Amino acid sequence: MRIPSLRISLTALLASMALVACHRSSPAPAAPRPAYTSGDQVVAAMRGRYNGKWYTTLTFTQKTSRLLPNDTWTVQTWYEAMHSPGRLRIDFEPLSAGDGVLYARDTEFVVQKGKVLQSKPGLNPLLLLGFDIYNQTLSRSLSQLRREGFDLSRVHEATFDDRPMFVIGARQGDLRTKQFWIDAEHLYFVRLIEPAARDSTKVQDIRFVKYRREGNARIAPRVEIYTGGKLVFYEDYNDIKANVPLDEALFDPAKWKTARHWLTP
Repeated sequence: MRIPSLRISLTALLASMALVACHRSSPAPAAPRPAYTSGDQVVAAMRGRYNGKWYTTLTFTQKTSRLLPNDTWTVQTWYEAMHSPGRLRIDFEPLSAGDGVLYARDTEFVVQKGKVLQSKPGLNPLLLLGFDIYNQTLSRSLSQLRREGFDLSRVHEATFDDRPMFVIGARQGDLRTKQFWIDAEHLYFVRLIEPAARDSTKVQDIRFVKYRREGNARIAPRVEIYTGGKLVFYEDYNDIKANVPLDEALFDPAKWKTARHWLTP
């Protein structure tokens, strides 16, 4: 008469063991994302995630494709060297011509035949958002972002390419006001939206795409620019090298042709 009771006990014991095993093997729930209430907090989180891990120098060959007014594409090769924070040199092909653009000392220099043709105060917002945020003080980044016209008091969450984003600079649903988008999981720059410079009735949408790992950091080897929803410009990076030594003279406009170029053996 005790056998049925024994069977019931064994059944209950096995069920309990299975429940415990299932509970142990279930993955822990993902930690909720922090609820940021300002762009300052998002930028601070970006810097905190990668400070000391993001590369400070970068060189690459860039295939630059531009859509012409007749709807045909022109392709050029640019050679770029970055020293973050704040320095970016772009040499146009051929190198021997000595033409290019330099961003340094919060100034944009246009160089022709090795000489400065013109200069004006100016930052490269993509250099700031994609690289400098991780390599300079938080206070400097916030000051520069405000100077560039971003309203850091406005932040909301959105989705882009099936990924969660933090959007800084605009209210929910506003896709015209100047704003930047940050991947909510990895905390890297994805998108810059602003009125187009030549036609303010249209919106310029700049995107960093195809992110991949670069050491403990990440890099987007492709940049796309849309105007009025149409792709008008894109860049593809090749021969990417991070944390390579660079001659400081490369970022001195007066030494454009005399500095040792990173392509020189």
